[in-house]
Amino acid sequence: MTEIQELVSKQKTLFKAGKTMTHTFRNHQLQKLKDMLKRNESNIYDALKKDLNKSSYEVLMTELGFLYNEIDETMKHLRGWMTPEKVKSPTTHKGAKSYIYKQPYGVTLIISPWNYPLHLAFAPLIGAIAGGNTAVIKPSEFTSHTSQLIEKMVKETFEAKYISVVQGEKEVSEALLDEPFDYIFFTGSTQVGKKVMEKASKQLIPVTLELGGKSPCIVDSDAKIQLAARRTAWGKLINAGQTCVAPDYLLVHESIKGQFIEAFKKEVKLMYTKNPIENDDYTKIVNDQHFNRLLAYLDGENVIYGGQSDSSKEKINPTLIANVDWDSAIMQEEIFGPLLPIMTFNKLDEVVDHVEHARNPLALYYFSENIQKQEWVIKNLSFGGACINDTIMHLGNNNLPFGGIGTSGIGNYHGIHSFEAFTHRKSVVKQTTSFDLSFRYPHSKIAEKVLTKVFKK
Repeated sequence: MTEIQELVSKQKTLFKAGKTMTHTFRNHQLQKLKDMLKRNESNIYDALKKDLNKSSYEVLMTELGFLYNEIDETMKHLRGWMTPEKVKSPTTHKGAKSYIYKQPYGVTLIISPWNYPLHLAFAPLIGAIAGGNTAVIKPSEFTSHTSQLIEKMVKETFEAKYISVVQGEKEVSEALLDEPFDYIFFTGSTQVGKKVMEKASKQLIPVTLELGGKSPCIVDSDAKIQLAARRTAWGKLINAGQTCVAPDYLLVHESIKGQFIEAFKKEVKLMYTKNPIENDDYTKIVNDQHFNRLLAYLDGENVIYGGQSDSSKEKINPTLIANVDWDSAIMQEEIFGPLLPIMTFNKLDEVVDHVEHARNPLALYYFSENIQKQEWVIKNLSFGGACINDTIMHLGNNNLPFGGIGTSGIGNYHGIHSFEAFTHRKSVVKQTTSFDLSFRYPHSKIAEKVLTKVFKK
């Protein structure tokens, strides 16, 4: 038996023993998780600085702060979430009581990405713990300092037969996917997500896939231009654009294109100075492979702002690219970097065709002061989640489910939705034995008469 097989077997044994089923146990583990993060804050800042050059501001805002809030929210409401829900019983079930119980899946696998290596490893884990599961975490090999720290923290805090970390490259992920997990939670690219789903389908393992896509940012003629530029620049340049919900391309109304470009340039300079490459708070590209991939997008394109790069620092300045179309190389896949192509429109219904080129994006952003047009966009375009007159901020509301649709993902999480992602809603009817309604049995003389009355109201 390999180490991975043995680990999964031990977790199955622990789960079957029922140890994870109580509120007391789950709440205690969530507190341990929070305490673990608190104890290691300085190490977390250091690891993320080494892996991605993340500033303390970005670490607190996009990694640690979210986790603290999510843990607190979960601990506050967990007992209520765990309580069976009583639902109505129909007339045909007279004397019965109907409930929905929240059943843990069991032994879960969490595969996390490199762009938010701490956040996206532990945010799903909060749901797994709250739901009463055990978990194996496979962090990204691209952010080695953070992955090593995750393994060290988890090993010092939890029993391996409850929560464990397995590190390695592609082969390790494939070996894990061959194991009989009860649930798989994957965050990453659409291409890899397809492989995860294919592997899971062979054992009929349920999955949550948090993927990505080309998320459009639409700026209409009546938008507050400077504000739209500021919020778009902020959303695009967090983590140097290496965010699954970052604005991937701009659709700007032709009449305000020039004004918006100038406003965008101004906001970038205010946030990151005239030369962000030299700004120590500006995040780097994760590795040479992705750095070179992004530079290749600039070949032959009309760069109207930025474009400078430094291979020694693995940084690329915020870059605006004009005169692109859907045949351009940069429009063929999610950019995942600080490059922002610009296209224009004249009538709002033109954006439908644009969005359909890369349909079902994970996020969509629309800037306009017109409520009717806002509602038109929401109702007529398909996307995972959206902000009106903002970017990214929908992620910060734990009351909203976060997830994609189709190529941008399956399932959702955050807040109660994380608990629901890691539990099965189990239907139970508790029938009375005080009496027995005869009409349901075939020998009953009044069966057909009663059933006709019930079903033909």
